[in-house]
Parts: sequence; C-alpha cells; structure tokens
Amino acid sequence: MQTLSNLKSNISFEDFKAEVLNDYKIALISRECSLLGRREVLTGKAKFGIFGDGKEVPQLAMAKAFKKGDWRSGYYRDQTFMMAINELTAEQFFAGLYANTNIELEPMSAGRQMGGHFVTHSLNDDGTWKNLTKQYNSSADISPTAGQMPRLLGLAQASKIFREVKEINATNFSNNGDEVAWGTIGNASTSEGLFFETINAAGVLQVPMVISIWDDEYGISVHAKHQTTKENISEILSGFQRDQNNKGYEILRVKGWDYANLIETYQEAGAIAKEEHVPVLIHVSELTQPQGHSTSGSHERYKSAERLEWETNHDCNTRFREWIIENGIATNEALIELERAAKREVRQAKNTAWNTFLKPIKKEQTELISILKQIAPLSSNRVFINKIQENLSEIGEPTRKDILSSARRALRYIVGETFVGHQTLGQWINGIFENVQPKFSSHLYSQTQRSNTRIKEIKPTYDDGAALVDGRIILRDNFDALFASHPEALVFGEDTGNIGDVNQGLEGLQAKYGELRIADAGIREATIVGQGIGLALRGLRPIAEIQYLDYILYAIQIISDDLATTHYRTKGKQKAPLIIRTRGHRLEGIWHSGSQMGGILNLVRGVNLLVPRNMTKAAGFYNTLLLGDDPAIVVECLNGYRLKEKMPNNLNAIKTPIGVVETIKTGQDITLVSYGSTLRIVEHTAKELQAVGINAEIIDVQSLIPFDLNHDIVKSIAKTNRVMIIDEDVPGGASAYILDEIINKQKAFQYLDSAPKTLTAKPHRPAYGNDGDYFSKPSAEDIFEAVYEVMHEVNPRNYPKLR
Repeated sequence: MQTLSNLKSNISFEDFKAEVLNDYKIALISRECSLLGRREVLTGKAKFGIFGDGKEVPQLAMAKAFKKGDWRSGYYRDQTFMMAINELTAEQFFAGLYANTNIELEPMSAGRQMGGHFVTHSLNDDGTWKNLTKQYNSSADISPTAGQMPRLLGLAQASKIFREVKEINATNFSNNGDEVAWGTIGNASTSEGLFFETINAAGVLQVPMVISIWDDEYGISVHAKHQTTKENISEILSGFQRDQNNKGYEILRVKGWDYANLIETYQEAGAIAKEEHVPVLIHVSELTQPQGHSTSGSHERYKSAERLEWETNHDCNTRFREWIIENGIATNEALIELERAAKREVRQAKNTAWNTFLKPIKKEQTELISILKQIAPLSSNRVFINKIQENLSEIGEPTRKDILSSARRALRYIVGETFVGHQTLGQWINGIFENVQPKFSSHLYSQTQRSNTRIKEIKPTYDDGAALVDGRIILRDNFDALFASHPEALVFGEDTGNIGDVNQGLEGLQAKYGELRIADAGIREATIVGQGIGLALRGLRPIAEIQYLDYILYAIQIISDDLATTHYRTKGKQKAPLIIRTRGHRLEGIWHSGSQMGGILNLVRGVNLLVPRNMTKAAGFYNTLLLGDDPAIVVECLNGYRLKEKMPNNLNAIKTPIGVVETIKTGQDITLVSYGSTLRIVEHTAKELQAVGINAEIIDVQSLIPFDLNHDIVKSIAKTNRVMIIDEDVPGGASAYILDEIINKQKAFQYLDSAPKTLTAKPHRPAYGNDGDYFSKPSAEDIFEAVYEVMHEVNPRNYPKLR
C-alpha cells in the first residue's frame, strides 16, 4: 500500500486528515445503508435490494477524480460514488428502496426503478436544459448487464465533438470538451457483447472515457473461471494498450482495498482522458461482496470457507480503517465513535424515509375508512362493507394496492343503491386514480411544449412546373439544409460518411460538413445507437443510421431498455431526443425484408415510430423531430429512393406531423389502412377496384407510435362502415396493433357493418426474389381479392364470388 507521504498534496496535515476521515465516514454510511437495506427487504418493507457493499473505497477514489461537467454511466452498485459527490443521501437511498413516488424525496427515479439505479437531473421543470458544466452528471442507470456501455461511448464522444466542432454553442453543455465520461461495470458483465463492442468502438474513436471494472471474482454465484478467459479481463484486453506507434487504451490496474493507490490511479486516469482525449481502462481487483449478489440469495451457498475468510480480511472498508490507524490519522477509539455515529445517522435516515413514505398512504387509508363507515349503515350490504373496513383498519403499514383494492371491492356492494352520498365512494376512487396514476405513468413522452406531437404541420409547396427528381435528392437537399441550420446536428452509421449512405441520401455532405458531423461507423449497431443516446443526453442532436431495418434487431435491447425509458425512468429529468434513421419494406430475402414492425413497435414505447410513404414525408419528419424532445425511429421506404417526386420549394420548412394520419383518397365503400411501401400497392389497387364499382377510402398511417391522435380513422369508418388493414408484417404483428387502436381505443366497432379485416404477409420471413416476394407479402391481387370478398359478403349480386 502506498505511504502517506506519497499521497499528500499541498494541503495541511489537518486538512488531509479531515478529508480522509470524511471519506471513511461516507464509506461507513454507504455500508450501513447496504446492511440495513437488506434487512428492510427481508422484513418486506422493500421489494428487492441490490447494494454497493464491498465497492466503497474505489468509488471514493473515483469521486475525487470526477469533476463538474463530467458524466457517469454506471453499474447499479455505485451508491458510494453518488454519496461522495453529494448527489445521494442516506434518506434518499431508503426512499428509493421503498419506491417513494415523490421526485423531491426520491430524485433517482421517483420510485420507478429499484434502488441502486442513479441519476442526476439535467432538465428544469419546463424541459429546458440546466447548465451541465456546473454540476456533476450521471446518466440514468439500467439493470440489463453491460447495457450502460453503449451510452457511455456517446457521452465520451460528445466531448470530442464539442472540442473539435467550433460552430456549436456549447454554453450549457461543455467547456471546450474537457469533460470525461466515467463508466463502471462488474467484472462478470464484461462477458457481454455490449462491453466488447463498446471497448472496441471507443478505441477506434479515441474519446475521453474512463471505464472501471469492479472485480470481485463472481457474477452472481458464477466464478470468474466461467466468465473470463484467463480469469483476468485486463490481461485479455492488453492488446488494446496504446504504444508510441499505435493508438489504443491506457490500461491501469489497482487493488480495490488500497485507498492511497486508488486515489493516485484515478487521478492519473482522469488526467490522461481529459488532456489527451483517449480511453482509459482501470481494472480494480481484489474486491469483495460482503452480502452476496442481492437479497435474493446468500453467498455462503457458493463461496468456500477459505474465500469467505479472505473476503473478511480484504474488505475494503476494513483495510481502509487499518491504513488510517497505521498512518496516525485517527485512533481506534476515534474510529469507533465515528462508526457509531454513522450507524445512528443511517438508522435515523431509514426511519425518516419510511415514515415520510407511509404518511400520505396512511392519510388515504384514513379517508377511505371514514367513507366506508359513512356508507355502510345506509347499504343493504352493510355487513360486507363493514368487514372490508375492519380488515383495512387492521393494516398498520398499508400499500396503495391494499387501499384501492378495498375501495373497489366495496364499490360493488352499493351498485344500484340510491341512498344520499352513494356516489361518494366512486368519486373518491376516481380522485385517487387521477392523482396517483401519473406518479407511475407520466413522462413516457415529453409533457412540455417541445413534445414532438406539438410541432405543427407545414405542408410542402411547389413551384409551377416543379421538377420531378429521385426521392433521394429530396432527402439529400433537406439534410443539407438541416445541417446548415443546426450545427449541433450530426449523423453517423455504416456507409453514412464517405459514400453518403448506401442510397445516396447524404451524398456529398461529408465533404461539406466534415468527418465528425457526417461520419462512418463500424458494423456495430448497438453502439451506434448508444453513441446517439449519449450524444443526445449532452445536448447534441444526433441521427444514428442503421443501414437496414433488419439490423435494428442488433440494437433493439438498447433502444427498448435505455432509449425508450430514459424520459420515463427519470420522470422527465433527462431527455435523449435521438433520431434513428433506417430503411425497410419490400426488399426480397429473409434478412433484408425490413418488415418486422410488430416486434419493434411493441418494444419501443417511449420512442416515436414513423413510417413515411415517400421521401418528402420523411424529410418533413426529420425537420419536425429536430424541433422536438422525443426520440424517434424513421423507416424510409427502401424501394422509394429512385422513385420520382416533385421537388418542394420549401424543403427546410416542411413539417410532417407526428401522430396524424393522412387520407390520400376518399371513398364510401371501405376504409383501407396501410403505410410505407405497401401503401403504394394499395393506391394502385384502388384504381382497379374503382373499375368494378368499389370506391375505397385510403388512409396512410404515417406514424405508428403515436397512432392517429385525432381519431381520423374512426371518422372514416363511420362513413364507410368497413375497414381493412393491409400490412407486410407477419400476422398478428403491426396489423393487430393497428386493429387494437382502431377497435378498442377509437371504438370503431359501433360503426362496422362487416367484420374488420387484416391482410398481412405470411407467417414466415419473406423468401428471396420477385416470386418470393409475391408469395410472401400482400400483392396487388391479394388486396383486390380481399376487398372484393368483403363487398361480396355485403352484396353478392353486384359482386359475385371470384373463385
């Protein structure tokens, strides 16, 4: 262990002692929170616990190197770090454990995530940015192992962009790109592909990132020998070590119980990353996990007696305590008093957090009991209502579930009764739901004026004799205008930069705007999306390009677990308005079909899913999205880049509205609903249907999420009394989603004279070639015959059976 003289900087010995003892106090408080937190789970006050015990001392060292403006993307055991930067108190720790829904009392997620998931607030209440250079910043944690890594890459890359792209106004976001992105991960989670993908990408990009690997030799109950080649992650990553001739990583190694060397190592890592803008990996070994992985199991079941004894002797807090005494910083007696004080402080914080959490719930319990006592004597079912009231009164520490369940069961017993005040109970239940439901369900999307759905439509306008051009030209010229007017906007992806994307929608733009703003990326979809999330969290406006819609499956976990939940899981305190650009529909082949919409749209709630039918509509979506705060996926029609469209004269002003359908043909016999490339087939078929006397109304969905906010489809069905959804996704995919929206949410069933129909692709992936497409996805003939069959059922005389 390093000596005291090597550790001290230019401060007095008394100040140094005070700093060390304050660190020890933080470690004690954090450890006691872990210990008491486990007990709270076992007593049932909390549902689950995953704690940071055994990692306290290295996190103290990390906190000392962490500067205002820096960012963390972490592992769900970093409670000591958050306490050390004064962004988490013991009371807040327990408020999180109890799932307090008050964002002021539980600032990590307002009870939406289990404890151990940390965040700082980037936004004011109106959704505007705080000055992120003046505060410590932590992106919101997620539980999926290694899921924090792709986002870390983008957080680090933002510093590079801010440093090198001078046109950006970075006042609230960066001080010349000096910020470092700090990541943490458990050693077992380094087995995940997301870890290796991020490590490789950061080495290529050369960004200021410091990644700490907390190594306690286990992943839940599984030893490192089953996790990592050679049981040593830094050894197998040694090929990433930079040298005089090759860029790469600086790799540092340190023992997790060695306070002095930890501080020196982290100071060195921070300085290298900040000054040289290179990634640094710190392998922190010989750590312990005193309580095992979580409250779901005990580590005595899988660790040997020898290992448990070793962990007792090498506990980082114990070794820190020994070092303090050995260096004359404090006596054993003084430390005992400090330890007792920490226990008292944490116990008081726990009690305060629990009582504060319970108080409003007890108030609701008292209100309901009073109502039940008032209505019971007036009801013919008074015996049953009294029993519910008595059972509720006996619950000393109720949940809202206990209370609402009691109220709703009692409500059944007074249905149809007409005594004065019989409506009181129903009104009280409605009031509770109005007040409480938003505590759990708000902020899936922006609730400010910058919500994407608030951006007003501006239609394209055209000069007389407007030129017909390839759709890609409209996209290209619109992107050109966007990048010129939004210096904070950038795009990156496979083949995006040098060749201007595979369909030339970015042709020539890299030469104009530079390799940082129009950038190529490796074949690594998860970290392409992760880059976008991190960049967006830091105030930039990234467009992450996934070459084909099929490839988005590589990144769907990051989109679903991280991007889609960012605004929700922070209760509106962080936003990541990333635009994911991709292309799909109607290309033949199993893995280039681009039509797995059902799977995507059911996993990305929290992200807009937009399906423009042509490139003018797509351009309008990009213009809209850059003015809003919600993330989105835009699926361009892969077979539309060479189709001719009229060139608008207001390209950079067009705004395609989000959540709004468009009626592109009126009719009175049946409503046909579709989107994307399939819509063009529907349009063509409608002309053939007209020839046999069937006048179809055609509606372009445009936006799958959100879907038809104005309920225009049901207005059409009220006129035609029939509906068919035509979709190239598998049966039960996007068509089922659309049908649910129309029938259950818009309540179109009341207007239907015929059963609603869906026409989809076959249940398998599409086969290759023109014939494969014809026999796999809805063709013009399929659509004609399906619509004709509906009309045959209505009027078999006018529409005799085809076959």
